[in-house]
Amino acid sequence: MIDGSPSNHLARLSVSLPAELLEQLDTMVAERGLPSRSQMIAELIRHELAEHSEGVAGAVLAGTITLIYRAERGRVRQALAQTQSDFLKEVISSQHVFLEDDQSLEVVLVQGPSERLNNLCDHLRKIRGVHQITLVTTRALLPPLHAHAGGEDHYRQDV
Repeated sequence: MIDGSPSNHLARLSVSLPAELLEQLDTMVAERGLPSRSQMIAELIRHELAEHSEGVAGAVLAGTITLIYRAERGRVRQALAQTQSDFLKEVISSQHVFLEDDQSLEVVLVQGPSERLNNLCDHLRKIRGVHQITLVTTRALLPPLHAHAGGEDHYRQDV
């Protein structure tokens, strides 16, 4: 990053916590092998901000949708592929692996308005055979991949 960019500036924050909560935080920091409480607290804040942004109308987010589903002779995979194609502007890519017991794991990389990402999740959730679905997002966006002739990247916004 360029010196002077906002991500290079640190701000101090003083927080009062119940002693038990601080002990739990210190335990988590130690278990994760982090160098400081600050790093853990920053991660927790980023997670909560991203989760909050999922419900903010018009917020453009990047993230992943993780699915666990039963393969059932390809019917589920076909329905997932059709749903993803219906959300072509939001779906960047997907990775699929087979698990034991005729189950599959799929991770879908997405970017778009929070309403569209949540709508995509709702459509995927309705597919029979999908057992688990999790959307994880961030306000940090992917750089523009390609610009269409005469078109703009409709999801790029200054964060």
